Amino acid sequence: MRVLILGGTGEARELARIASGERGLDIVSSLAGRVANPRLPVGPVRVGGFGGVEGLRTWLRENAIDAVVDATHPFAAQVSAHAATAADDLGLPAVHLRRPEWTQRRGDLWTRVPDLAAAAAALAPHHEQVLLTIGRQGVGAFAGCADHRFVIRSIDAPVAPLPPRCELLLARGPFTFDEELVLMSRHRIDVLVTKNSGGEQTEAKIAAARTAGLPVIMIDRPPLPPGAVSVGSVCAAVDWLRAAAAHAVR
Repeated sequence: MRVLILGGTGEARELARIASGERGLDIVSSLAGRVANPRLPVGPVRVGGFGGVEGLRTWLRENAIDAVVDATHPFAAQVSAHAATAADDLGLPAVHLRRPEWTQRRGDLWTRVPDLAAAAAALAPHHEQVLLTIGRQGVGAFAGCADHRFVIRSIDAPVAPLPPRCELLLARGPFTFDEELVLMSRHRIDVLVTKNSGGEQTEAKIAAARTAGLPVIMIDRPPLPPGAVSVGSVCAAVDWLRAAAAHAVR
């Protein structure tokens, strides 16, 4: 069974590694190409967009794909929607691999908001120094926040308009709890703005904010496409692929 993994996450790389060793599975991974030097998974990789639903549908058909795993970032809503639509149009089995989201714990000072625009608006009552860890995409939503000073951390530099007062920190995680505490202290951070990406690799900043008593503006995930089948772990995705492969050979 030939499988397309829409990737770019640690879970996608782990899934490609395990599934490539499974008998009867032929794995191809796809990366959007938004990071300059991405971490590549095991096996064949294509880089770049497909050209919307129609382009993805054509690529799936021309490359004889039998199943699709959407293991993109939890906030890659458009890619997930395109994957669901294209797979449904072609009658292909599809699953969305989503790591569990973070949940608020004792000591967390969260303000939950639905999107980037709401996050920018939620800054109004907070003090000046903001740590913004949403990746480079979406930074433009904060370009009009002149009353705050931002420390913007991302792997690559944003291309959107930036807030008038900001400092860029270009770095690739994961970061330790101690590193996050030092960063927040050194820059005298008053509030953290982040996405509810979930997972252990970037959770240290949440724990550090909790320890430092800092408020967090937490951006909720977009919903999965209606009717989407989802799993919460790489192991569950492997089981899903095994079942799909077994069904395909009947």
